[in-house]
Amino acid sequence: MRAKTVAVLLTGLSMWVLGACGGDSGGSSDRGASIGPASSGAADTSSGTAPSSQTTEAPTGPTTLPGTDADWAIVQEKVRWAVDEGYAGLSIGDLILRIGESFLGTPYAPHTLEAPGDEGLVIELEELDCVTFVENVLALARFVQTAPDELLVGGVGNRQRPFFSRILEDIRYRGGALEKYPSRLHYFSEWISDNHAKGIVRDVSRELGGVADGEPIDFMTTHSDAYRQLGEDPAFLSELSEVEARLSAEPRYYIPEDRIAEVEDGIQNGDIIAATSTVTGLDIAHTGIALWRDGRLHLLHAPLAGGVVQISEAPLAERIQRIAGQDGVMVARPLEAR
Repeated sequence: MRAKTVAVLLTGLSMWVLGACGGDSGGSSDRGASIGPASSGAADTSSGTAPSSQTTEAPTGPTTLPGTDADWAIVQEKVRWAVDEGYAGLSIGDLILRIGESFLGTPYAPHTLEAPGDEGLVIELEELDCVTFVENVLALARFVQTAPDELLVGGVGNRQRPFFSRILEDIRYRGGALEKYPSRLHYFSEWISDNHAKGIVRDVSRELGGVADGEPIDFMTTHSDAYRQLGEDPAFLSELSEVEARLSAEPRYYIPEDRIAEVEDGIQNGDIIAATSTVTGLDIAHTGIALWRDGRLHLLHAPLAGGVVQISEAPLAERIQRIAGQDGVMVARPLEAR
């Protein structure tokens, strides 16, 4: 059984709204041990001319409203760019990597899905957290692979919006159905299993040599005061308790940190990486996209430290070992959408 710790500030726990990203936000790190990540100082290695914003400090929260014309312009620009560059014919993994790299320099913001009011589909691409970075890149890649030709070119305006929205909703919500707050895939291990069941990704953690993780999942209900919606509707707390009980009873597999280097050859460009958490009741601390560079596996991700989408300075195996709040990875392989 893995040793679990709650050696984090409770003030930081409220930032872990999706059960991820928070364990990668503690301070310094690619260059030393820490709960949080390090600023990678990654150079922009993206191909083509897709737009990306630049910043040097992490914002304290989203500064844009979700689903603005600016967000939709990014969807249209990324899709058109991928088609113009000839990336539409790439494998899903390589397409995800190309699109993911095009976001290098995009600002990080926490709480990106926590819009006021009832649960709704948030479209937010001007700023990203670690989970929404993965979700939007995956959704854009599936859009490029499946959209009718007339939606892959410029000038179609709002006609792209329902098509992209349906793809994103399918990825983000249990069974692909947006209902109320508990229908969102808050725990990323369930995000993986649910998208595995939907045929969007394949959980390859066990076949890569993963071992069973029997630790219970209950972080949200034991820290319910950190989640606005759980305070507003007690029924949500009950529903999430049932979700947590089911997830705790289901087998899940992860690759321990001391074995990542041994199995990294089995991880491909574009695979989705979920860093497992050492915090009691929490399954995943951070997420990103696998990227091979100079013969080693790195992480393309949106960490709080550094404040922008970046490529990890250290290889993934070394990076996980340097961060006290993480102890392994789960790996999900995106499946072709064609």
